[in-house]
Amino acid sequence: MIRTILILLGVVIIIGGGIGLYMFNMPHRDVQSTKSDYTLGASDIVNEYLKNPVKANEKYLDEEGESKILEVTGKIASITTDFNNQKVILLKDDNTEAGVTCTFTIETNNSVENLKQSQIITVKGVIRSGASYDEDLEMYENVILEKCSLININS
Repeated sequence: MIRTILILLGVVIIIGGGIGLYMFNMPHRDVQSTKSDYTLGASDIVNEYLKNPVKANEKYLDEEGESKILEVTGKIASITTDFNNQKVILLKDDNTEAGVTCTFTIETNNSVENLKQSQIITVKGVIRSGASYDEDLEMYENVILEKCSLININS
């Protein structure tokens, strides 16, 4: 009896470990080579999230909560580098409360080396979170795009 239980427990552990290994080693989504689902302006997506975040999430996320691929055009407000050495560009118009923070990958960092503030660019990426207003901090939070790549420099 105990032997049967131990054998079944061992089989369950082996199957669970195999599933875990498979999930961990699944290929990551290739955002750069996949066709975009939406093309819009930075202020448009910010306003959609500020007006109705539930409706915006229904539009920009699929059933499993995975982001659709977006192309966002906007004016560069700032260019920084994060702790992972990834370039981060804030697209924000002068008259909006929040903007779109675009985090590039190590592979796409080089494409933004020569960009400057006030240029208008188009970036492709996936949403990590939408814009919102934090009442405790009394400030607006940006839309966050990640896995970004530069698509176009408009000016």
